[in-house]
Amino acid sequence: MLPSTYRDLLRTPGAAAFFLTAAVGRVGIAMTSLGIVWLVHGRTGSYALAGLVAGGFAVAEAVAGPQLGRLIDRYGQGRVLPPVLAAHAASVLALLVLVAEGRPGWLMAAAGAAAGASIPQLGALSAARWSALLRDGRAAELPSGFALESLANGLAYLAGPVLVSAVGAGGRPEVGSVLAAGLVVGGGLALAAQRRTAPPPAVTGPRTARSKASAAVGPRAGRSLVRPGFVVLAGLNLAIGVFFGAMQVSVAAFAVEHGVPGAAAPLYAASSCGGLLTGWLYGLRRWRAAPRVQLVVGTAALALGCVPLLVAGSLPGMGVSVALTGMAVPPILVVATVLTEATVHRHVLTQAFTWLNSASAAGSAVAAAASGQAVDAFGAHGGIAIAAAATTAMAALAAAGSRTFGPPAAKRGGGFGSSAPKRGGNFGRSGGV
Repeated sequence: MLPSTYRDLLRTPGAAAFFLTAAVGRVGIAMTSLGIVWLVHGRTGSYALAGLVAGGFAVAEAVAGPQLGRLIDRYGQGRVLPPVLAAHAASVLALLVLVAEGRPGWLMAAAGAAAGASIPQLGALSAARWSALLRDGRAAELPSGFALESLANGLAYLAGPVLVSAVGAGGRPEVGSVLAAGLVVGGGLALAAQRRTAPPPAVTGPRTARSKASAAVGPRAGRSLVRPGFVVLAGLNLAIGVFFGAMQVSVAAFAVEHGVPGAAAPLYAASSCGGLLTGWLYGLRRWRAAPRVQLVVGTAALALGCVPLLVAGSLPGMGVSVALTGMAVPPILVVATVLTEATVHRHVLTQAFTWLNSASAAGSAVAAAASGQAVDAFGAHGGIAIAAAATTAMAALAAAGSRTFGPPAAKRGGGFGSSAPKRGGNFGRSGGV
């Protein structure tokens, strides 16, 4: 066990402040999409319209997120976040007004899409700060920092939906959307104000020699994402999104098939709690195996863990199985983030993290539709088969692409982001997570 614990890591000057403010904002992000469903359905009575608006939000978030990440890498968190957050607040306000006045559904969908396009990925921004903060001789601590990010994300997606559902069920769905936006904007502005721990932007100013050199680096940095290692990581996140989306539908269907629809919530909780536990424990230890080896082992363990899911015939059996697969996920996400930081150019790190989030979201959306059809045709185990196939593909991709992970030229020989995995052993440096 490391003598330096999470507590010591958070005692690093500036670390606790940016981590906690981003964590608060992330709860708001976890509330927003479900809050839109409660808001639109509560005022219109239509689940179809609620799904349309929430879908517009999700698609816009996935498409625009990497572009916001690119702007932030280029100009800095402090300059980009305030106008983006102002646009998000205005979009949520517009949606509230449109819903309250009963305006046409296409206008609501447009406002939802605007809210999605302007919501920043605070988890990616926080992860980029860990990379900047621990770049000088502390690369071995990055997995612990990214494990904290994974824990914050898991807790946000446990607490956020519960909170917004409680408010929506109480008859005031608009309060949930306002609260979500308030947490996002408040956490984001607090993060933007902490300039000391922010990664340096690629462009620092128009009149200095340094800024001209940085501007020249910018286009090359943008192309550096098209690297075999990053493509493999994006594919892994797409596959894990398929796993999440298929399991979300299949677990609910399994509970319904066994005559206990209410059992779906405890099954989801078993998976989430198992993941929180392993994520916490994983970050406390310094692992001797190289990150790419850990990725191969972790994805293989997840694929094998899906075998009991395919034959589970009772609710207790399913509970144990989903807990085991849930425990395998956080280490995979942390290692994938470690490899991302080590593989891509430092000037596109935030963009890289947001692309991985978008890949996961795309996989989840596609799998939700496909697994729904599989469940209708073959029962809950039909949807589970899609999840199992995704994990098998993930393990194969991790094994085949393990040698593609390596530092770009900007990271060879030191400097920001020089925490690439060293030969012989320990971590070099985490999603989205």
